[in-house]
Amino acid sequence: MTIAIIGTGNVGGALATQWARKGHTILLGVRDLASFKGQQLLNNPNTAVLSIQEAVQKATIVLLATPAPMAVEVARSLGDTSGKIIIDSMNIVMNRGPQGYSNTAQAILDNTATRDVVKCFNTTGFNNMQNPVYGDQSLDLFVAGDSKPGKAAAQQLALDSGFAACYDIGGNDKFELMEQFAFFWINLALFQGQGREIGMKLLKRQG
Repeated sequence: MTIAIIGTGNVGGALATQWARKGHTILLGVRDLASFKGQQLLNNPNTAVLSIQEAVQKATIVLLATPAPMAVEVARSLGDTSGKIIIDSMNIVMNRGPQGYSNTAQAILDNTATRDVVKCFNTTGFNNMQNPVYGDQSLDLFVAGDSKPGKAAAQQLALDSGFAACYDIGGNDKFELMEQFAFFWINLALFQGQGREIGMKLLKRQG
């Protein structure tokens, strides 16, 4: 896949590295090429840095991993997203998000052309994206959205990141639930003192 990553902080950087190692082409879309802070990511294979619109134009999939308050601004900066899949990995935390929205994915949908928007890679910490393996098991991820192509792409990229599975939890009406799940992890990890080295796995009883 050719993937544009908008936002090269902890989450975007972790996924850029994992996906590049799996052979995907990574296009880091940045506002200012001269002040790009993720230079170390260019040491990964199959990775280049471009302007945001150029990266989006060349990609088939766009990962948004910027701070949630910028969701509307970032969506409008992408240029023509017709035919693109957008994966939203952002969360509104402590009411810090795009004004008038309860989740970032809906804000993206309202401010871009493509309808293929899904929410994934938002329910755990970046450390678990760098390494989702715990003992002899790997963590699970979850995806929500109406877009079947978007879900299929996100699920494959979750596997390529080392997660055991990526479960479909429903359509666009579950965007807010995904963010609540993210806050559940944040609450445990940070506010309840469990630390970041925790993660979620769906267990199924056999028989």
